[in-house]
Amino acid sequence: MTGPVGIMRRKPTSAIPAAEGAKVETQLKRSMSTFQLTCIGVGSTVGTGIFFIFSEAVPTAGPAVIFSFVIAAITAGLTALCYAELASSIPASGSTYTYAYTIIGEFIALLVGACLILEYGVSTAAVSVLWSQYLNDLLDRIFGVQIPEVLSHAPGDGLGFGINLPAMILVALCAILLIRGTSESARVNAVMVVIKIGILAMFAVVGFFGFDINNLEPFAPFGVAGIGAASGLIFFSFIGLDAVSTAGEEVNNPKKALPIALISALLVVTVIYLTVTLSAIGAQPQDEFAGQEAGLSAILEKVTGSNWPSIVLSAGAVISIFSVTLVTLYGQTRVLFAVSRDGLIPEVFSEVNPRSLSPVKNTIIVAIVVALMGGFIPLDFLADLVSMGTLVAFMVVSVGVVILRRREPDLERGFKVPLYPVLPLLSVAACIYLITQLKLLTWFLFAIWLAATALLYFTYSRKHSRLNPENAPR
Repeated sequence: MTGPVGIMRRKPTSAIPAAEGAKVETQLKRSMSTFQLTCIGVGSTVGTGIFFIFSEAVPTAGPAVIFSFVIAAITAGLTALCYAELASSIPASGSTYTYAYTIIGEFIALLVGACLILEYGVSTAAVSVLWSQYLNDLLDRIFGVQIPEVLSHAPGDGLGFGINLPAMILVALCAILLIRGTSESARVNAVMVVIKIGILAMFAVVGFFGFDINNLEPFAPFGVAGIGAASGLIFFSFIGLDAVSTAGEEVNNPKKALPIALISALLVVTVIYLTVTLSAIGAQPQDEFAGQEAGLSAILEKVTGSNWPSIVLSAGAVISIFSVTLVTLYGQTRVLFAVSRDGLIPEVFSEVNPRSLSPVKNTIIVAIVVALMGGFIPLDFLADLVSMGTLVAFMVVSVGVVILRRREPDLERGFKVPLYPVLPLLSVAACIYLITQLKLLTWFLFAIWLAATALLYFTYSRKHSRLNPENAPR
């Protein structure tokens, strides 16, 4: 143990990836390639955002929304470089939580873990709800039928009673894949990522055939304020890149693979987003985006005058959202695995099945909770809360790079952030800027969430921590 006793005690980097005091049965299997890891980053990022964000972002910024995407991409890019350095230095499960535990201290690490739970848990439930919507759209376009509203909408979605059954089924299917093992899940995800990229490329090509330069006028009707506000919304579309770092203990040659996968995923995602955005705003007048459901499908139908491209895109959305749900559910289980292995939450979350070498009980528990949230709770208002949690976690990563460089300058690093310390500091500034664009209610709810986490720490985690001297092997 290093660092001060109590809430600021730290795990030494020498204890990574094996947690101090961890049992042999809490080690994960290294079975993932660099390509599969890159697909995890792309799969967890390119999903619901690009399929849904235009109906909110374009009315906020106008065609200048392209600059909003650039701002969000730069923020994500600066942070991705910081992630790459920390991931290559501390190649363990748990992502930002593990980095914070090693660099800053135990209490802050648990708060960061709570931020990641917001990112993965809440967003997984929300994504599953959106999958239900596109599934209905696909069924309607192909067969002319839809799942009854009482079985496809949660209470509060305009119904007195209801259940979002497709959302719950999606979570269950993803959980079954994860229980079978990480390598199988990674292969399935890689296939879905290739399919979704192909379909979005199809949209971009078809959209450019309907490109009208007049649709870009006026270009920035709401000025710089509109561009900034839209960038806060759009950042939700870049959430998921840090899922790469949750796989630190399950990828081959992590010090090399993690930085390559992070940077490659960011480049792929940014190119896709900017291409699709330019195609969309050029193919449709800006005043038609507000309130538009399944917007990309609608644009294709207008440009081609045919229904089949919309069917293909809706099918792509169904596949895409399945991929996002799979990866975010995976990320949630690995964060909880790391926190549990350190003793800060019950050890059931870090028990590994001896056959599949995956945390089966953890996956089942998470799947049940997320499925219930997706089935019974409308989660639209929590999108900003997810962004808040992620941005705070991103800031911790950027600050962590600076602290670790000063504290352990000779630590082996597979990648170093260029232009240090300028880029990490710019990353922090960019995150703060986007946080200031979020609603006051989001700040209030986030404060409540952190207060509940602090209560957990002082009533359970501090006592059961493996760094607590009372729990040291005798």
